[in-house]
Amino acid sequence: MMTAVESHMTYSNSYTINNETVYMTQEDDWDRDLLLDPAWEKQQRKTFTAWCNSHLRKAGTAIENIEEDFKNGLKLMLLLEVISGERLPKPDKGKMRFHKIANVNKALDFICSKGVKLVSIGAEEITDGNGKMTLGMIWTIILRFAIQDISVEETSAKEGLLLWCQRKTAPYRNVNVQNFHISWKDGLALCALIHRHRPDLIDYSKLRKDDPIGNLNTAFEVAEKFLDIPKMLDAEDIVNTPKPDEKAIMTYVSCFYHAFAGAEQAETAANRICKVLAVNQENEKLMEEYEKLASELLEWIRRTIPWLENRTAEQTMRAMQQKLEDFRDYRRIHKPPRVQEKCQLEINFNTLQTKLRLSNRPAFMPSEGKMVSDIANAWKGLEGVEKGYEEWLLTEIRRLERLDHLAEKFKQKCSMHESWTGGKEELLSQKDYESASLMEIRALMRKHEAFESDLAAHQDRVEQIAAIAQELNELDYHDAASVNARCQGICDQWDNLGTLTQKRRDALERVEKLWETIDQLYLEFAKRAAPFNNWMDGAMEDLQDMFIVHSIEEIQSLITAHDQFKATLPEADKERMATMGIHNEILKIAQTYGIKLSGINPYTNLSPQDISSKWDAVKHLVPLRDQMLQEEVARQQANERLRRQFAAQANIIGPWIQTKMEEISHVSVDIAGSLEEQMNSLKQYEGNIINYKSNIDKLEGDHQLSQESLIFDNKHTNYTMEHVRVGWEQLLTTIARTINEVENQILTRDAKGISQEQLNEFRASFNHFDRKRNGMMDPDDFRACLISMGYDLGEVEFARIMTLVDPNNTGVVTFQAFIDFMTRETAETDTAEQVMASFKILASDKNYITVDELRRELPPDQAEYCISRMTRYIGGDGATGALDYISFSSALYGESDL
Repeated sequence: MMTAVESHMTYSNSYTINNETVYMTQEDDWDRDLLLDPAWEKQQRKTFTAWCNSHLRKAGTAIENIEEDFKNGLKLMLLLEVISGERLPKPDKGKMRFHKIANVNKALDFICSKGVKLVSIGAEEITDGNGKMTLGMIWTIILRFAIQDISVEETSAKEGLLLWCQRKTAPYRNVNVQNFHISWKDGLALCALIHRHRPDLIDYSKLRKDDPIGNLNTAFEVAEKFLDIPKMLDAEDIVNTPKPDEKAIMTYVSCFYHAFAGAEQAETAANRICKVLAVNQENEKLMEEYEKLASELLEWIRRTIPWLENRTAEQTMRAMQQKLEDFRDYRRIHKPPRVQEKCQLEINFNTLQTKLRLSNRPAFMPSEGKMVSDIANAWKGLEGVEKGYEEWLLTEIRRLERLDHLAEKFKQKCSMHESWTGGKEELLSQKDYESASLMEIRALMRKHEAFESDLAAHQDRVEQIAAIAQELNELDYHDAASVNARCQGICDQWDNLGTLTQKRRDALERVEKLWETIDQLYLEFAKRAAPFNNWMDGAMEDLQDMFIVHSIEEIQSLITAHDQFKATLPEADKERMATMGIHNEILKIAQTYGIKLSGINPYTNLSPQDISSKWDAVKHLVPLRDQMLQEEVARQQANERLRRQFAAQANIIGPWIQTKMEEISHVSVDIAGSLEEQMNSLKQYEGNIINYKSNIDKLEGDHQLSQESLIFDNKHTNYTMEHVRVGWEQLLTTIARTINEVENQILTRDAKGISQEQLNEFRASFNHFDRKRNGMMDPDDFRACLISMGYDLGEVEFARIMTLVDPNNTGVVTFQAFIDFMTRETAETDTAEQVMASFKILASDKNYITVDELRRELPPDQAEYCISRMTRYIGGDGATGALDYISFSSALYGESDL
């Protein structure tokens, strides 16, 4: 019967290529023409003899002298049958020399049939007891049956065994395995190999580097007693030989490799589990990061929306302009990082889903309310309330500007009217006519008529005051109460003046005789002076009238009106001279007829001096008005320059953004070369776009200057700052998403083992059937693409494929979905069954695993990860504290228990 170690070996009769072995050939490892060092030959004889006996004892025999006992070929054939597990041809039973040679030849032919090239080793030399030839033959057998199949990370034979020793002894102090001779002289390397696999057999901490013989003997004795590895070396020979024999050391160390083969299998299983758990831990970390970032972004949106929904207007221009500045800070400072977070969140989500899909894990489902679609809806809601906020702010600022202007105009007109009405009620309430003479009564009558004329002239101002108050109320002026009170007082006073005026007229008319004597010249002066005075009052009011304009056209209209007014001044001057001529005629008449004048016109309070001073005031205000209008022209021209400056940039930036958006939509289709080259091109493309940011910032600066100058329209461009902002944000998001798509393609390519040529072929097929050149195929084009690639599609099969490539039923197939489909069935990924089989090895074929086994076989963090997530094993054969690795393996891949 074959041992577990022997049954673990498998051989292939096709191992020889052109009669040359692919492992170390005899010429490389044993040169018969080179005399053995006596110490090496001694070590080889002892080691090879012990190695042969470790196998021959299974057949109930042994050798004592390696040259003598193999001469007849019988034990040699028996040795080969034991180590190979195969039957050799029946040996010759004769004792003649040719019988012995025939048996040795049968053994040598068997060795050659296993792909071993024997160089200059003949049956006659073995039969004649040639020691060096015999040792060379045994070394060849050891190489073929004990060392050849040792493989670690694509190495074989000697290199594989050396790499295995290096890895197992790496953590141990004073051990540095570099070869199979002097690295083993102090015995610590052998003790480290034993302690690594069976720490219960040796206390490594008590070993000393300066006690090589003690260390070697400890290793030999423990190996022979507990590991069934016979003592093949002498400690003194190894220590006293400058360079121990490499073949002897390799032969002995190979026995440790085979003795610990079971532990190697467990280590392999543990490595597989560690790999799977590492993927799961990384994915869980990505999920936690997604949840955290999504929560923060949604919380920011939740806090921001009420602020944007609050459309409560402030009462002052300063407060509203502060609101506008706050909104500008929000768009330029606070929102852009959130736009990047939203884009990064989508990229992280897509990358996570790609990693889960490539590692055969179930898709990630975020917490309720934190799906990408939930975040997109929340963002859409944010942009919905944001959309009209700036327009509302500007409208409110215009309204407050208008209110401030109207309020000031209201105060000015009220002050002028109140100044005129001062004392009028007392004057109308006098009863001076009761003691006046007839002439005085007539004078009072004429004076009252002049007052009525003046009163009628002021009716227009009162109506203007009421109209302004009404507009202030309609525009929701914050101090409307005081405006209404003042307006009501003026209207009540005006009504009272009308009543008093009528009463006084009635009283004067009752004394009709008092109206017969009138000084016509005074009356004519009064009648002409009052309207002219009112005209001058109106002219002064107009010349001092405040104005607000928003364009060159509006100020030009005011300048035209002012020029028209100035054109009336010569005619007004004639009226002034005519009025003053009446007064001069009065003086002339008085002088002519020696009339003593009182110096007061009984029909009016206006004196010639009043007319002259007021006229001088009008002439003084005209150039001041000219200056104000010209200053406003300069301001409007500056505003026009700002408009043109903004428009010149916006008309370049807007089309540039639109062009870049169109280029990006085709970039994944048009860029040739490897994915890494595409990624580099896209990164450069992204760099060029980011470098363009300075132009956006400059446009923002011009936009701010326009708003600070209260410029709210621009006929020179169709692009507003909001258009540019939105386009820029979309451009950055689109290039980031395109880069992420290429990154996911690289992940898919590397995980699926797709060559660049295959990926180029997939890309060429996809591009050919991407009719619209938008990176997507409709179902009919996708069907045609599959047929062109050799798929035999029925309706049922095509419907099944569509559910794979378009699970959300969007009606299009993306390149990523196309790549996933083309590589899905040939992908080599870990499965739940593979992980389960690995745990079964660690559990020594039990249906459960213990905490101690997990902690012994896995790294600490991954062992605790398993312990915290495995459920208690409920089978009847379980030990205390047994854990269910079967359910855990299934849960890793989102499957039900197998």
